[in-house]
Amino acid sequence: MEKITDKDILFEDNHYIAVNKRGGDIVQVDPSGDKSLEEMVKEYLKIKYSKPNEAFVGVIHRLDRPVSGMILLAKTSKGLDRMNRLFHDRKIEKTYLALVKNKPERISGKLTNWLLRDRKKMITKAYDREVKNGTYAELDYRIVGHLDGYYLLEVKPLTGRTHQIRCQLAYMGCPIVGDNKYGYPRGSSRRTICLHSRSLEFVHPIKEESVTLTAPLPIDGFWEKFDVLLKTSL
Repeated sequence: MEKITDKDILFEDNHYIAVNKRGGDIVQVDPSGDKSLEEMVKEYLKIKYSKPNEAFVGVIHRLDRPVSGMILLAKTSKGLDRMNRLFHDRKIEKTYLALVKNKPERISGKLTNWLLRDRKKMITKAYDREVKNGTYAELDYRIVGHLDGYYLLEVKPLTGRTHQIRCQLAYMGCPIVGDNKYGYPRGSSRRTICLHSRSLEFVHPIKEESVTLTAPLPIDGFWEKFDVLLKTSL
């Protein structure tokens, strides 16, 4: 994707803008040289508001390149600072959706591991015990439903570690569909995996109002058929 349009915007006010990121897009510039979501949002705001200079866009949190869904960015430095504080203090409830082929042993549960980043291989390894230089990671999951041989999981990470959901689900024996980096037998030609940032819930740090932002599933010929499971689980 080279640009974003109004249909990609899930929320906007004076301080924040939420985008439904497409799997395969990078959030910030990286060595690939591909256009980043941060750059695309700057262009979108510059055109929308006829700004003579570059628009301010602050990256609050990140999603891995192959992951789709909700991402929130700041439009002001004040908004960036205050939202960074909410993320740091874990006052944001994050919900993801993941598709796996292997059924978890339990319908719902909590995963707690120590994660160690292998920077040479660019992967994260999970351990049951504390390891040197490791970081504690915790998430809750539940099975939403089952369709066509796939299990849809709702995942709520309580910590925010690099590749946390991908790594912990794989360690549980349930690698995410398409995530051959973490043990799924084949990757996707679209450079995506079936992990979707579904929603963010928080108290707006400036307006002091409760906010719930939700990103619809990707329309890619595969993901959207799982909407039926979301509707029946409500």
